[in-house]
Amino acid sequence: MAMEKLWTGLLLLPLLFMMSYVGDAGRPSFWRPRTLGEFSIINREKSILQSSQYEYETKYFTQRLDHFSFKNHKNSSFQQRYLINDKYWLGAERMGPVFLYCGNEGYIDWFAVNAGFMWDIAPQFGALLVFPEHRYYGESMPYGSQSVAYKDGDSLSYLTAEQALADFATLIVDLKKNLSAEACPVVLFGGSYGGMLAAWMRLKYPHIAIGALASSAPILQFEDIVPSDIFYNLVSNDFKRESENCFKLIQQSWEALEIYGERDEGLQNLSKKFRMCRDLKSTDEVQDWLSSAYSNLAMVDYPYPASFLMPLPGYPIKEVCKVIDSFPNGTDVLDRIFAGVSVYYNYTGEEKCFDVNDDPHGENGWNWQACTEMVMPMSSNPENSIFPQFTFDIESYKQNCFNMFGVEPRPLWITTEFGGHNNK
Repeated sequence: MAMEKLWTGLLLLPLLFMMSYVGDAGRPSFWRPRTLGEFSIINREKSILQSSQYEYETKYFTQRLDHFSFKNHKNSSFQQRYLINDKYWLGAERMGPVFLYCGNEGYIDWFAVNAGFMWDIAPQFGALLVFPEHRYYGESMPYGSQSVAYKDGDSLSYLTAEQALADFATLIVDLKKNLSAEACPVVLFGGSYGGMLAAWMRLKYPHIAIGALASSAPILQFEDIVPSDIFYNLVSNDFKRESENCFKLIQQSWEALEIYGERDEGLQNLSKKFRMCRDLKSTDEVQDWLSSAYSNLAMVDYPYPASFLMPLPGYPIKEVCKVIDSFPNGTDVLDRIFAGVSVYYNYTGEEKCFDVNDDPHGENGWNWQACTEMVMPMSSNPENSIFPQFTFDIESYKQNCFNMFGVEPRPLWITTEFGGHNNK
């Protein structure tokens, strides 16, 4: 059981959250899998209830809205939520370490109860556990509410990785001072974007943290440091390894979707076929819904049952392909695809219909981050991938961001600020 929780922590949230692309039809998109959408909010509540063995105290810390300006103005501070557990801490006199999880783009309590590795090793090291929430996510909202914080580009302008790292650094310094623990070492943890933050914080604040465990942290997914199609190739290989037939059927399904959608009342019939809660507006919606499932399945392809994102069996990709392959030849490819993807979206059989909307207003915090500094080129080559063909087009990307927020992305900024080329 301890090893299972260890892997849940290590495989927390890989590259999946960072996807952005422009399809061949020129439709710019910043789609994010439903891991932080409507489905996962429900699963987050279940996960927290089921993880009652993880005890923590919820506290709040007054943070500066802008760490890099000395000018005070209205709403110049906000309340940052953080969770803390001192059950295993050796204390300041014995220099017990501080293990700090760098909060991701979501509710910190959800990440805390799924960071099993930290909880497992805390007794061994006598560590104080601290889980600060990322600004503009969860309950840590500048301006007092999400509606005001997400109002426009001006109110969102303080949502940056640099400001988030300064939040973590300021909190650590203040917390250690209040505990008379200035000499206690700090080790950072994080997965996916949180892992990126952990790595970058170790680089930018080496005097505050002595080390960082950055799990599944795509710090090289910028500019042309790695091939833009590497992620989707790796995900696709997971399916191909389980079944060549499953791999090929998923490849074929995208054309079948387009053909079906172009028929008279095609979208309405597709909505029924995939049991959507409302009629689809385009085939793009179900395409993204399916792509989310395949990517998420690769992320949580654990050898044991887990419910981090969704309640799933062990080796869920194997189960998906087993279902797809179980139908006789001649069965409609989309019926097979829906049956397979239901392993992900409805393994418990409790869902009556599915909602393709992740963020109905299209202005979640990650969209802003992707439109400013988190410019991570992604593409798919259908020869090696189960995903539709698409290429990254920076000009369309810029136009989409300008249309959404009135800003222009800075694709070179992250590597300028944190490095990436020739990292050692």
